[in-house]
Amino acid sequence: MNKPMFVVPTLAVLLASAALVGCDRPGDQTATGQRTDTVVARSDQPGAATRDRSSQTANDARGTARDMAQDTKQAGQQAGERTGNAVNDAVISTTINAELAKDKSLSAMKIDVDTSGGRVALNGSAPDTAAKERATQLAQNVKGVVSVNNQLTVQQK
Repeated sequence: MNKPMFVVPTLAVLLASAALVGCDRPGDQTATGQRTDTVVARSDQPGAATRDRSSQTANDARGTARDMAQDTKQAGQQAGERTGNAVNDAVISTTINAELAKDKSLSAMKIDVDTSGGRVALNGSAPDTAAKERATQLAQNVKGVVSVNNQLTVQQK
């Protein structure tokens, strides 16, 4: 009776060992029971997708940076143009005031000169119609003047 009790566990151990040895063929499966090539293939798929998404994200970022640089450049150019126009307008107004001051019948103190974008507006008073027309001619002869809007009133004597 002792023999069968000893034989049954021994046979069970031997059968289990044989089953494990038969399942463990080199290169066929990993220690966890998964096929090596399946694991590698599955691990490559997320990596490729991540690489593609990263590449697309980098391209999008480059495009956005390029657009922002272009917008900044344009904004700088426009600001420079506005500043240049303001300086030009101030030079035009100052030059017209100097020309009006040289004329004996026109008073630079009675004439307000406003310039915007090269367009000149003359406001105030002139002693007569000839002086009013001379003010228009003086303003038109200044470099950078696009137009003159003469709103001078002729003083009644």
